[in-house]
Amino acid sequence: MGVCIRATGTGAGAASHSIVELSGRAAREAVRRAEIRPDQVGVLINTGVFRDANTMEPAVAALIQKAAGIGLDYTRNDRRTFSFDLMNGAVGVLNAVQVASSVLRTGGTEHVLIVAGDTHPSLTRSAADAEFPYAATGAALLLEQVDGPEGFGPVHLTRSSGSPAELAYVDVATMGTVGRGLMTVERDDDFEDRILGVATEVARTALAETPVEVADLALIASTPTPHFPKRLADALGIDQHAVRVPDLTDGDPHTAALPLAYDRALAEGSLAGRTHVLFVAAGAGPSAAAALYRLPAEPRA
Repeated sequence: MGVCIRATGTGAGAASHSIVELSGRAAREAVRRAEIRPDQVGVLINTGVFRDANTMEPAVAALIQKAAGIGLDYTRNDRRTFSFDLMNGAVGVLNAVQVASSVLRTGGTEHVLIVAGDTHPSLTRSAADAEFPYAATGAALLLEQVDGPEGFGPVHLTRSSGSPAELAYVDVATMGTVGRGLMTVERDDDFEDRILGVATEVARTALAETPVEVADLALIASTPTPHFPKRLADALGIDQHAVRVPDLTDGDPHTAALPLAYDRALAEGSLAGRTHVLFVAAGAGPSAAAALYRLPAEPRA
């Protein structure tokens, strides 16, 4: 039995830069595309890091759940939906896949919804810039268990020592009264090379466990820089024509990079002829995760 992506969704067309609206819209779209009822989603996991006004409480997952219209009724016989935040930077989506797979295999719910995305806490910008290198985006993956061999293989994780390569924080010494709308992002000069190192290591581990012909493989990776996925492909000996990326017009989608790239590949039909997708998430830590995904006969967006 495997855990497959039943449907995807994006926050495209949202009325604001709010991560609650962006991810809520993506969640609603995934549920609609899957043609299921909202109450069939038993667990919602939010992997976004940067949020509206630097909100810490309540869990942003709960706000997204409300925006998505999932689990809002509380009569005696209504199904319950459990939502929580799982924050591990760019790696969070694959951490959530690992958790979701365990939940689904217990049989406690039919579907787990993973949402990802980030926004500047001021809500005044959608595009990345030198000070805040992440685009305002939202994305969703709706997962379910299937009887066949399709779906995610084991999620492999690794982390390097030393500085985290990139760091984000609110500078309490200088924020004054406007800290809820500020975020400072710092990157080491060699941050991309260090992230590439851990990404290459963990991707090789995933490929060694389940060998796949290179011609059958598509690569979807994080996008800390626009050319990072192709650099990773070169390091792994994968043809650059196998690389699938999200729309990078507004910059790095950060936590949403993997689901957005998968959604785009499905929409463009560019996974035709491939049997597997190698998902590689990598970012601050430096840390990285990788998992092979065996495509269903008819992948659905």
